Amino acid sequence: MSLKLNRNDFFLTGMNSVVVAERHPQADFPSHDHDFDELVIVWRGNGVHIWNDIPYPITCGDLFYINAKDRHSYESVNMLALDNVLYCRERFGLAADWAHLLPGESVSQEQRYWRLSTLGMSVLRDKVDELAKECMKSEALSVQLSEALLMQLALLLLRFRHQPDSGVLPDAHQLDLLLMALRAGISAPFHLETFCRQHQLNPRALRALFKQHTGMSVTHYLRQLRICRAMSLLRYGNMAISDVAAECGFDDSNYFSVVFNRACGVSPRDYRQRFTGHAVKSPEGEYAVVNRL
Repeated sequence: MSLKLNRNDFFLTGMNSVVVAERHPQADFPSHDHDFDELVIVWRGNGVHIWNDIPYPITCGDLFYINAKDRHSYESVNMLALDNVLYCRERFGLAADWAHLLPGESVSQEQRYWRLSTLGMSVLRDKVDELAKECMKSEALSVQLSEALLMQLALLLLRFRHQPDSGVLPDAHQLDLLLMALRAGISAPFHLETFCRQHQLNPRALRALFKQHTGMSVTHYLRQLRICRAMSLLRYGNMAISDVAAECGFDDSNYFSVVFNRACGVSPRDYRQRFTGHAVKSPEGEYAVVNRL
Protein backbone atom coordinates (compact mmCIF):
# COMPACT_ATOMS: atom_id res chain seq x y z
CA MET A 1 0.00 0.00 0.00
CA SER A 2 1.37 3.43 -0.97
CA LEU A 3 2.25 5.91 1.78
CA LYS A 4 0.34 9.22 1.69
CA LEU A 5 2.18 12.48 2.48
CA ASN A 6 -0.08 15.29 3.71
CA ARG A 7 0.36 19.01 3.22
CA ASN A 8 -0.31 19.71 6.90
CA ASP A 9 2.99 18.02 7.74
CA PHE A 10 5.03 20.23 5.41
CA PHE A 11 3.43 23.65 4.83
CA LEU A 12 3.87 26.26 7.53
CA THR A 13 0.24 27.50 7.46
CA GLY A 14 -2.94 26.99 5.45
CA MET A 15 -2.01 30.11 3.47
CA ASN A 16 1.48 29.10 2.37
CA SER A 17 1.46 27.76 -1.19
CA VAL A 18 5.08 26.59 -1.48
CA VAL A 19 7.78 25.04 0.69
CA VAL A 20 11.24 23.60 0.04
CA ALA A 21 11.99 20.21 1.58
CA GLU A 22 15.78 19.76 1.53
CA ARG A 23 16.97 16.18 1.23
CA HIS A 24 20.74 16.34 1.73
CA PRO A 25 21.08 13.40 1.71
CA GLN A 26 18.00 11.65 0.39
CA ALA A 27 17.71 8.19 1.90
CA ASP A 28 15.86 5.22 0.43
CA PHE A 29 12.15 6.08 0.68
CA PRO A 30 9.12 3.82 0.09
CA SER A 31 6.46 4.30 -2.56
CA HIS A 32 4.22 7.26 -1.77
CA ASP A 33 1.93 9.92 -3.19
CA HIS A 34 0.82 13.32 -1.82
CA ASP A 35 -2.01 15.80 -1.63
CA PHE A 36 0.30 18.44 -3.20
CA ASP A 37 2.52 18.66 -6.29
CA GLU A 38 6.30 18.95 -6.30
CA LEU A 39 9.43 19.67 -8.29
CA VAL A 40 12.36 17.31 -7.72
CA ILE A 41 15.80 18.76 -8.52
CA VAL A 42 18.76 16.41 -8.11
CA TRP A 43 22.02 18.16 -7.18
CA ARG A 44 24.50 15.28 -6.80
CA GLY A 45 24.93 11.58 -6.08
CA ASN A 46 22.88 8.80 -7.63
CA GLY A 47 20.06 6.33 -7.09
CA VAL A 48 17.01 4.81 -8.72
CA HIS A 49 13.75 6.76 -8.84
CA ILE A 50 10.69 4.53 -9.30
CA TRP A 51 8.01 6.82 -10.73
CA ASN A 52 4.61 5.31 -11.49
CA ASP A 53 6.26 1.89 -11.80
CA ILE A 54 8.96 3.08 -14.22
CA PRO A 55 12.61 3.02 -13.01
CA TYR A 56 14.79 6.09 -13.68
CA PRO A 57 18.50 6.05 -12.84
CA ILE A 58 19.03 9.53 -11.38
CA THR A 59 22.02 11.75 -10.80
CA CYS A 60 22.98 15.44 -10.80
CA GLY A 61 20.85 17.55 -13.13
CA ASP A 62 17.73 15.39 -13.22
CA LEU A 63 14.43 17.28 -12.96
CA PHE A 64 10.97 15.81 -12.33
CA TYR A 65 7.56 17.49 -12.24
CA ILE A 66 5.61 15.25 -9.84
CA ASN A 67 1.83 15.51 -9.56
CA ALA A 68 -0.21 14.65 -6.48
CA LYS A 69 -1.58 11.43 -7.98
CA ASP A 70 1.86 10.14 -8.98
CA ARG A 71 3.46 7.37 -6.93
CA HIS A 72 7.21 7.37 -6.55
CA SER A 73 10.04 6.06 -4.39
CA TYR A 74 13.84 6.15 -4.10
CA GLU A 75 16.05 3.08 -3.97
CA SER A 76 19.74 2.16 -4.16
CA VAL A 77 20.73 5.70 -3.21
CA ASN A 78 24.37 6.73 -2.92
CA MET A 79 25.32 10.24 -1.76
CA LEU A 80 22.03 11.41 -3.28
CA ALA A 81 21.17 15.06 -2.61
CA LEU A 82 18.01 16.68 -3.93
CA ASP A 83 15.46 19.36 -3.17
CA ASN A 84 11.70 18.85 -3.26
CA VAL A 85 9.86 22.08 -4.02
CA LEU A 86 6.31 21.39 -2.81
CA TYR A 87 3.36 23.51 -3.92
CA CYS A 88 -0.44 23.66 -3.66
CA ARG A 89 -1.87 25.00 -6.92
CA GLU A 90 -5.24 25.93 -5.44
CA ARG A 91 -3.52 28.34 -3.03
CA PHE A 92 -1.77 30.37 -5.75
CA GLY A 93 -2.75 34.04 -5.70
CA LEU A 94 -0.55 35.43 -8.48
CA ALA A 95 -1.96 35.48 -12.00
CA ALA A 96 0.30 33.33 -14.17
CA ASP A 97 0.12 30.53 -16.71
CA TRP A 98 0.83 27.94 -14.03
CA ALA A 99 -0.28 25.06 -16.25
CA HIS A 100 2.60 25.92 -18.58
CA LEU A 101 5.13 26.77 -15.87
CA LEU A 102 4.37 23.67 -13.79
CA PRO A 103 2.93 20.95 -16.06
CA GLY A 104 0.05 19.13 -14.42
CA GLU A 105 -2.09 16.03 -14.86
CA SER A 106 -2.87 16.77 -18.51
CA VAL A 107 0.83 16.42 -19.44
CA SER A 108 2.29 12.95 -19.97
CA GLN A 109 4.92 11.61 -17.60
CA GLU A 110 7.45 11.53 -20.43
CA GLN A 111 7.06 15.30 -20.83
CA ARG A 112 7.57 15.89 -17.10
CA TYR A 113 11.12 14.49 -16.94
CA TRP A 114 13.99 16.76 -18.00
CA ARG A 115 17.70 17.35 -17.58
CA LEU A 116 19.32 20.58 -16.37
CA SER A 117 22.59 22.00 -17.69
CA THR A 118 25.53 22.58 -15.38
CA LEU A 119 25.19 26.34 -15.91
CA GLY A 120 21.49 26.13 -15.15
CA MET A 121 22.08 24.26 -11.92
CA SER A 122 24.45 26.93 -10.64
CA VAL A 123 21.83 29.62 -11.34
CA LEU A 124 18.98 27.57 -9.89
CA ARG A 125 20.90 26.71 -6.71
CA ASP A 126 20.77 30.34 -5.55
CA LYS A 127 17.09 30.68 -6.43
CA VAL A 128 16.10 27.53 -4.52
CA ASP A 129 18.11 28.68 -1.48
CA GLU A 130 16.33 32.06 -1.58
CA LEU A 131 12.95 30.36 -1.80
CA ALA A 132 13.83 27.96 1.05
CA LYS A 133 14.40 30.90 3.40
CA GLU A 134 11.35 32.94 2.37
CA CYS A 135 8.83 30.09 2.49
CA MET A 136 9.52 29.53 6.19
CA LYS A 137 7.77 32.80 7.04
CA SER A 138 4.02 33.11 7.51
CA GLU A 139 3.26 36.82 7.06
CA ALA A 140 1.22 37.76 3.97
CA LEU A 141 4.12 39.51 2.22
CA SER A 142 6.38 36.46 2.58
CA VAL A 143 3.63 34.19 1.24
CA GLN A 144 3.42 36.41 -1.86
CA LEU A 145 7.20 36.63 -2.22
CA SER A 146 7.50 32.86 -1.95
CA GLU A 147 5.01 32.42 -4.75
CA ALA A 148 6.84 35.01 -6.86
CA LEU A 149 10.11 33.16 -6.26
CA LEU A 150 8.44 29.90 -7.32
CA MET A 151 7.36 31.62 -10.53
CA GLN A 152 10.94 32.77 -11.17
CA LEU A 153 12.23 29.28 -10.47
CA ALA A 154 9.71 27.74 -12.87
CA LEU A 155 10.71 30.22 -15.59
CA LEU A 156 14.40 29.47 -15.08
CA LEU A 157 13.66 25.77 -15.35
CA LEU A 158 12.10 26.42 -18.76
CA ARG A 159 15.26 28.26 -19.80
CA PHE A 160 17.84 25.73 -18.62
CA ARG A 161 16.12 22.36 -19.02
CA HIS A 162 16.60 20.07 -22.01
CA GLN A 163 15.29 16.71 -23.17
CA PRO A 164 17.04 13.80 -21.40
CA ASP A 165 18.23 12.28 -24.68
CA SER A 166 19.05 15.58 -26.38
CA GLY A 167 22.33 15.62 -28.24
CA VAL A 168 22.41 19.42 -28.54
CA LEU A 169 22.91 21.91 -25.70
CA PRO A 170 24.24 25.41 -26.52
CA ASP A 171 25.77 26.07 -23.09
CA ALA A 172 27.03 22.52 -22.59
CA HIS A 173 29.74 21.96 -20.00
CA GLN A 174 32.04 18.93 -20.39
CA LEU A 175 29.99 17.05 -17.79
CA ASP A 176 26.81 17.83 -19.74
CA LEU A 177 28.40 16.54 -22.95
CA LEU A 178 29.36 13.27 -21.30
CA LEU A 179 25.97 12.71 -19.66
CA MET A 180 24.17 13.44 -22.93
CA ALA A 181 26.45 11.08 -24.84
CA LEU A 182 25.86 8.28 -22.34
CA ARG A 183 22.08 8.68 -22.41
CA ALA A 184 21.89 8.99 -26.19
CA GLY A 185 24.19 6.03 -26.83
CA ILE A 186 22.70 3.28 -24.66
CA SER A 187 22.36 0.89 -27.60
CA ALA A 188 25.95 1.28 -28.82
CA PRO A 189 29.36 0.63 -27.23
CA PHE A 190 30.81 3.68 -25.46
CA HIS A 191 34.52 4.42 -25.25
CA LEU A 192 35.48 7.32 -23.00
CA GLU A 193 38.87 7.81 -24.65
CA THR A 194 37.25 8.18 -28.07
CA PHE A 195 34.69 10.62 -26.66
CA CYS A 196 37.47 12.69 -25.05
CA ARG A 197 39.46 12.82 -28.28
CA GLN A 198 36.40 14.05 -30.14
CA HIS A 199 35.84 16.86 -27.63
CA GLN A 200 39.49 17.52 -26.75
CA LEU A 201 39.03 16.55 -23.11
CA ASN A 202 41.28 14.85 -20.58
CA PRO A 203 39.90 11.36 -19.74
CA ARG A 204 41.42 11.24 -16.25
CA ALA A 205 40.12 14.68 -15.31
CA LEU A 206 36.69 13.90 -16.74
CA ARG A 207 36.45 10.63 -14.80
CA ALA A 208 37.27 12.51 -11.59
CA LEU A 209 34.73 15.24 -12.36
CA PHE A 210 32.04 12.68 -13.11
CA LYS A 211 32.75 10.81 -9.88
CA GLN A 212 32.68 14.06 -7.88
CA HIS A 213 29.22 15.06 -9.12
CA THR A 214 27.51 11.71 -9.51
CA GLY A 215 29.18 9.58 -6.84
CA MET A 216 29.82 6.75 -9.30
CA SER A 217 31.99 5.80 -12.25
CA VAL A 218 31.07 6.35 -15.90
CA THR A 219 30.77 2.57 -16.36
CA HIS A 220 28.42 2.24 -13.37
CA TYR A 221 26.14 5.01 -14.64
CA LEU A 222 25.97 3.51 -18.12
CA ARG A 223 25.10 0.13 -16.61
CA GLN A 224 22.31 1.76 -14.57
CA LEU A 225 20.92 3.37 -17.72
CA ARG A 226 20.99 0.10 -19.64
CA ILE A 227 19.46 -2.04 -16.90
CA CYS A 228 16.65 0.43 -16.18
CA ARG A 229 15.94 0.67 -19.91
CA ALA A 230 15.83 -3.12 -20.10
CA MET A 231 13.43 -3.27 -17.13
CA SER A 232 11.03 -0.90 -18.90
CA LEU A 233 11.23 -2.79 -22.20
CA LEU A 234 10.65 -6.13 -20.49
CA ARG A 235 7.73 -4.87 -18.45
CA TYR A 236 5.90 -2.77 -21.02
CA GLY A 237 6.92 -4.27 -24.37
CA ASN A 238 6.86 -7.59 -26.14
CA MET A 239 10.29 -7.54 -27.77
CA ALA A 240 12.29 -10.75 -27.79
CA ILE A 241 14.88 -10.83 -25.02
CA SER A 242 17.65 -10.89 -27.64
CA ASP A 243 16.21 -7.67 -29.12
CA VAL A 244 15.98 -6.09 -25.66
CA ALA A 245 19.64 -6.98 -25.14
CA ALA A 246 20.62 -5.33 -28.44
CA GLU A 247 18.50 -2.24 -27.69
CA CYS A 248 20.35 -1.86 -24.38
CA GLY A 249 23.86 -2.19 -25.81
CA PHE A 250 24.53 -5.92 -25.34
CA ASP A 251 25.75 -7.87 -28.38
CA ASP A 252 25.37 -11.19 -26.58
CA SER A 253 21.93 -11.96 -25.10
CA ASN A 254 23.44 -14.60 -22.80
CA TYR A 255 25.83 -12.02 -21.35
CA PHE A 256 22.91 -9.61 -21.01
CA SER A 257 21.02 -12.23 -18.99
CA VAL A 258 24.03 -12.68 -16.69
CA VAL A 259 24.40 -8.91 -16.12
CA PHE A 260 20.66 -8.43 -15.62
CA ASN A 261 20.48 -11.33 -13.16
CA ARG A 262 23.47 -10.00 -11.23
CA ALA A 263 21.94 -6.51 -11.02
CA CYS A 264 18.31 -7.49 -10.38
CA GLY A 265 18.50 -10.91 -8.77
CA VAL A 266 16.21 -12.41 -11.41
CA SER A 267 16.56 -13.37 -15.08
CA PRO A 268 15.08 -11.14 -17.81
CA ARG A 269 12.50 -13.82 -18.62
CA ASP A 270 11.41 -14.19 -14.98
CA TYR A 271 11.32 -10.42 -14.55
CA ARG A 272 8.96 -10.11 -17.52
CA GLN A 273 6.73 -12.87 -16.14
CA ARG A 274 6.28 -10.97 -12.89
CA PHE A 275 4.17 -8.47 -14.79
CA THR A 276 2.24 -10.91 -16.98
CA GLY A 277 0.78 -12.95 -14.13
CA HIS A 278 2.88 -16.05 -14.75
CA ALA A 279 5.16 -15.81 -11.75
CA VAL A 280 4.84 -15.01 -8.07
CA LYS A 281 6.35 -11.76 -6.83
CA SER A 282 9.42 -11.89 -4.66
CA PRO A 283 8.65 -11.73 -0.93
CA GLU A 284 11.11 -8.85 -0.78
CA GLY A 285 8.68 -6.67 -2.71
CA GLU A 286 7.92 -5.79 -6.29
CA TYR A 287 10.83 -3.40 -6.76
CA ALA A 288 13.53 -5.10 -4.74
CA VAL A 289 15.13 -6.02 -8.09
CA VAL A 290 16.70 -2.58 -8.46
CA ASN A 291 18.59 -2.71 -5.19
CA ARG A 292 21.66 -4.31 -6.72
CA LEU A 293 22.13 -1.77 -9.51
